[in-house]
Amino acid sequence: MNVALVEDELLAVTYLKNLLEKQDIVPIETLTILRSKKQAIEFLKDNPVGLIFMDIHLGDGKSFEIFEQIELFAPIIFITAYDEYAIKVFKLFTIDYILKPFEESQLELALHKFVSIRNSFDASSTLQSMVALEKGESTTINRFLVMNGHKFRSIEEDEVAYFFASGKHLFLTTKDQKTYIYDDTIKDIIHKLNTRNFFKINRKFIVHINSITEIIKHTSQKIEVKLEPIPEINSSIFVSKTQISEWKNWLNSTL
Repeated sequence: MNVALVEDELLAVTYLKNLLEKQDIVPIETLTILRSKKQAIEFLKDNPVGLIFMDIHLGDGKSFEIFEQIELFAPIIFITAYDEYAIKVFKLFTIDYILKPFEESQLELALHKFVSIRNSFDASSTLQSMVALEKGESTTINRFLVMNGHKFRSIEEDEVAYFFASGKHLFLTTKDQKTYIYDDTIKDIIHKLNTRNFFKINRKFIVHINSITEIIKHTSQKIEVKLEPIPEINSSIFVSKTQISEWKNWLNSTL
């Protein structure tokens, strides 16, 4: 099978390429790397493929704009760190998405889903879903219900400093240094948050923009984040390497 990868981040390209070459779920004959919307349009208009991996936000525009210029009939697995899109893709598309930063097991699940639906894949329904996705409806929540002893407490979005995962639990920490178990998972809660204010910096932390007190650049691929309140963990907090570019864009657009 011929596969295309539409992704502008070199680290993400390298990481996904290595995982795809290792897996044996979907036999791949050729893997074509397309680093921009322009490259994707030029290649895909004349070269049919069996599967497309596609980042939503590219350096020269949204990948959705590709659909305005050419017809695509292959199933698409989206790769994105922009969670406001991810939840809509998950609900509307007969395909799948991978939320950055991701692990090998998440890619395998997406490939298994592709194998199960490829024979019944309907390209027209995908295009209709694209339109619905671009119009969009708000899926964010701005209040969070937690237990405080035997009492409930509703926490406003602006009171939240960060969410962090530990073991099987997700915790919510407020700006006044109180921590509660929150009944959700880090994989799911990220889809429900306002992405202007929240960002999933690694597999364990989702931070609110106002909780960041300092950003330390150790190297170009090692960025440390200081938070307030200080998390109750015995190690420093770093932005995932595959997230650094998206992280910078988020900070720039948010601040």
